[in-house]
Amino acid sequence: MGVGAAGASVAGLSLAGEKPGKADGEPLVISLRDAKKGTFDVFSGGSKVTLTDKDLAEKLLKAVKRA
Repeated sequence: MGVGAAGASVAGLSLAGEKPGKADGEPLVISLRDAKKGTFDVFSGGSKVTLTDKDLAEKLLKAVKRA
């Protein structure tokens, strides 16, 4: 099962204690590739990063009432 989500860009948004990166202001797109494994593809600008976080996948699915 895959769930796609697109996040609107928020200029200056960063993690607490982090300095803004050069990609701030660009769209961030997150695709939940495998909900059971918690595998995400994260796209920003021309780059893609794959990460795994089962807890985040579960929270997102509950937020959209798909869990």
